[in-house]
Amino acid sequence: MNGFSQFYIEFLGDLWDNICHRFYLFWVEIVGAIFYGDWANNGYLTLFANYNATWNALDYIAFILVLIINVGFIALLIVLVFQFLRRYIRFVKREIDKDALVEEVSLLNQKVVELIDEKNKILAMRVSQIGAGTSGVVDYEGTTGKKKKESESRFSKLIRVDKEAEENPRITVMNQSDMLDLPGLVDRFIAFSASQLKLFYTREIIARWFAGLATSKVLILEGISGTGKTSLPYAMGKFFQNDTSIISVQPSWRDRAELLGYLNEFTKRFNETDFLKSVYAASYSDTINLIVLDEMNLARIEYYFAEFLSVMEMPDVNEWKIDIVPVSDEHDPKNLINGKILIPQNLWFIGTANKDDSTFTITDKVYDRAVAIAINKKADYIDAQFTEPVSMTFEYLDDLFKRTQSGFQLSEMASQGFSQLDEFIQEKFKIAFGNRIMKQIRLFVPVYMGCGFSEFDGLDYMLTFKILRKFEQLNLTFLKKELDELILLLDRLFGKDQFKVSKEFIADLKKTA
Repeated sequence: MNGFSQFYIEFLGDLWDNICHRFYLFWVEIVGAIFYGDWANNGYLTLFANYNATWNALDYIAFILVLIINVGFIALLIVLVFQFLRRYIRFVKREIDKDALVEEVSLLNQKVVELIDEKNKILAMRVSQIGAGTSGVVDYEGTTGKKKKESESRFSKLIRVDKEAEENPRITVMNQSDMLDLPGLVDRFIAFSASQLKLFYTREIIARWFAGLATSKVLILEGISGTGKTSLPYAMGKFFQNDTSIISVQPSWRDRAELLGYLNEFTKRFNETDFLKSVYAASYSDTINLIVLDEMNLARIEYYFAEFLSVMEMPDVNEWKIDIVPVSDEHDPKNLINGKILIPQNLWFIGTANKDDSTFTITDKVYDRAVAIAINKKADYIDAQFTEPVSMTFEYLDDLFKRTQSGFQLSEMASQGFSQLDEFIQEKFKIAFGNRIMKQIRLFVPVYMGCGFSEFDGLDYMLTFKILRKFEQLNLTFLKKELDELILLLDRLFGKDQFKVSKEFIADLKKTA
């Protein structure tokens, strides 16, 4: 076989020289020059004739085997390129079809909004024609002793809120049994929910709930349908003896008018929504107030809720004001100052979200400002004794959060480890924690620790739902090695038994890559 080996080595050398020499040519010319050209000029044939005269049987067998291997390799390469191109074409076609479908849905939603506006205008014209706008006048005695007509105000619902607050002011009186610490608050809610409402939740979920309340005014409860996302804030309203307002988001919502209402130019009355009424009523309350935006991602959140997200970013809470009407009126509600309503500090917005093909993706703008709580499975049955609800003011709960945040601080080991983790993720995945997320971590983790969990548990949860969630937008097919390195880094910094939520999330990412 020595003769064939020398032939094959020199053959590969000549072939490689031809490829390098003609690489600059167009690909058709390269293929033709390498194969067809030298065969036609007897270049390869001459080389073959010079060597095969001295070959024995083993040389010819080796020649045939190598020829089959080379041909098979080229055929395999062609098949792989073909499959790649076919998959790429299918992917591009699917993305184009998806974009076209999203655009069609947006156009249909716009048509729905236009039809609703047209219907309101027609109804307003009919009302003005029959004089119905002056019917249903309700008189009440004001603070000045003079009678005013409710119909004089553009805001009939908000005026009624003023009247009810004046006639029946609600003052929360706390007993000694209501002055709970965080572990006691968690345990009491779980027992109350199980005994009175037959709703069951784990301590982890409820601890994340209260830590979320201490971190942001916007919470997102996400997960599969039927796991208790809407029932959790409902149960919390019963627990704090202040019923939760549940607002069903509609797919046609495209701007803030769907959420807050609008001024009808025909009747000169404001079309008030239940959402606006609930926000306004919270200003008269001294306890915890919750408003649920049920299935909030049926429409684009950054469209109809954008103003609230922006306003609540302001450091001065006295500037958390939403414009309702451009010009104020003497008959406007008491707490509507200069046409603006102040978002009270005792109010939280809770969004529930399902992840399926019928919903929109929640953007980073929303996620970064909120605390997401995943509820993907139902808790086991809890046999709890009958437990009473709690009477608790917002001031007490807020002070409880602040005392816990000042009393529980991250250890030096956890802080340094998280800093190294931040540097690694920035280098490998080009994603930074950012000041907003670091601030939320400093608020969330101490309260989570105060509820009875470790600092690593809190950091694990925030890492997963603030940072690792962003990995879903990356091309993970080419990042499997980096994901493995991230798991090893977590083990080295915090121990193999820690950060289980993050590791499970990374494992799921690798499966879908």
